[in-house]
Amino acid sequence: MDLRISGETALILGGTKGLGFACARELSAAGVRVAVNGRNADEGAHAVALLGDGAIFVQGDLADPDQPSRLIEEAQRQLGPLHILVTNAGGPPTGEFTDHTVETWRKALEVNMLSAIQAARLLLPGMIEARYGRIVNITSFAVKEPYPNMALANGVRAGLTGAMATLAREVAGKGVTVNNILPGLMATGALDRVIRARATRDGITEPEASARMAASVPAGRLGTSEDFGPLCAFLCSRHADYITAQNIAVDGGLIRGLL
Repeated sequence: MDLRISGETALILGGTKGLGFACARELSAAGVRVAVNGRNADEGAHAVALLGDGAIFVQGDLADPDQPSRLIEEAQRQLGPLHILVTNAGGPPTGEFTDHTVETWRKALEVNMLSAIQAARLLLPGMIEARYGRIVNITSFAVKEPYPNMALANGVRAGLTGAMATLAREVAGKGVTVNNILPGLMATGALDRVIRARATRDGITEPEASARMAASVPAGRLGTSEDFGPLCAFLCSRHADYITAQNIAVDGGLIRGLL
């Protein structure tokens, strides 16, 4: 399918590996010129090499509140106006509610909520002027069904969901769509921390913890980046003009809710 976005430009926060890179890869295959962000220069160089001509890397840590504006300025200097934004950040530490200090909550808010909000605020004027904009936030299935031992993620991801639901309706008539993709238990580096914590808590090996997680998914396996990237690209396409304010799970049936 021709997504009709060849020649557009995109910034993928946290886009050098995992699900963020899966989005970058599919967008690049659709002819989009992508800027991928990450903290590690070597990982950034590797990602750009895999993506090929037209892709760039903009280094920066989303834990620093000054970084989103700098990243966007650098990406637009090299690629021109950005009309696609994919927000993504590594999940906060695992643990129960009382395990975390207020300062840990603040850091989680900065990385997993406020960085996405700031990037969206900075890019919205250009999207509205062009009458075309796509914001896709990679959040978590936990916004629909809180997951044990993940108090920070359960809380902060839900906060971002509420903010983006409001934004989506405010810009729906201006050519801009805002959607969230909710990954389930995906076999990426981000899940490794959860697997280690589960293994330690339950006194089992990490492979056993991983196998138990896979068995909890109706599809019978953990998800992969190949399961995820195509949906991200479609939501950024011209075919998705009428899809906005949605939370779409890629979870193999893990979420038990009806909606």
